[in-house]
Amino acid sequence: MVWLPGGSFRMGSDAHYPEEAPAHTARVDGFWIDRHPVTNRMFAAFVRDTGHVTVAETAPDPADYPGADPGLLVSASVVFVKPRHRVDLRDIRNWWQFVPGADWRHPYGPGSSVTGLDDHPVVHVAWADVAAYAAWAGGDLPTEAEWEYAAGGGAAEPAEFAWGDELTPGGEHRANLWQGEFPLLNLAADGYETTAPVGSFPANAFGLFDMIGNVWEWTSDWYSAHRPGGRHACCAPASARDAEQGSYDPATPQVRIPRRVMKGGSFLCSPDYCRRYRPAARMAQAVDTSTCHLGFRLVARP
Repeated sequence: MVWLPGGSFRMGSDAHYPEEAPAHTARVDGFWIDRHPVTNRMFAAFVRDTGHVTVAETAPDPADYPGADPGLLVSASVVFVKPRHRVDLRDIRNWWQFVPGADWRHPYGPGSSVTGLDDHPVVHVAWADVAAYAAWAGGDLPTEAEWEYAAGGGAAEPAEFAWGDELTPGGEHRANLWQGEFPLLNLAADGYETTAPVGSFPANAFGLFDMIGNVWEWTSDWYSAHRPGGRHACCAPASARDAEQGSYDPATPQVRIPRRVMKGGSFLCSPDYCRRYRPAARMAQAVDTSTCHLGFRLVARP
């Protein structure tokens, strides 16, 4: 882990996606944070020691999903599958598929494995999985404010990206992102089409790797609108009740699955589709859902 001294910084952005606004001053106290995301090797040690079975490896309880298609109540996870032709970018179902048998050991479904991927970020981990790992390791998930402060390198006025204001300074790729036409063609100009070994790209000013790209990362905050002010989880809902009421997906109000904030973007973020490879970017993630491009790292507080 790396010790970060804490301080005040400008959080959020008024220049990009609406959920990032308003930009505001936030403050965090000092904390330790993992130098890179938790890897397959690290997660395997946890599983060997505890016998933990991930959410993706467990068939859902029908009582938790009334009215669901029984054919979908199987052990599975969400996997990116490249379409064969141009598709409507407004419908994410054109490239995301619910794949039975996909889990952290089989990131692209049955027949795939993590052999040779020991140093890649672990993926297909839902909220219960990362919380269990944190308890075993004696750490915590970062708040959104802690994560964003860490990604920005401690600058009071963070740059556009974790390394500066230019995406590829001098033509150098600083993160594992998508180059080409999303979701059809990834040129892999940065050297990787899917996940990359942690530390494959330069560290930021705090000496932290992969704060941008490679995999999204869970934070502990419930997803809600920014609420300026406060310390640590400066954007968290004001109460547990607010969290329960405000973190559901308004597009599907009948599905009562709360959501947490994820940060950092992934190897699927592209300039022509998802420009969320910035410290200020944020997205909601249902706590019961794992994917092939979402991982995590831990913090420890004095």
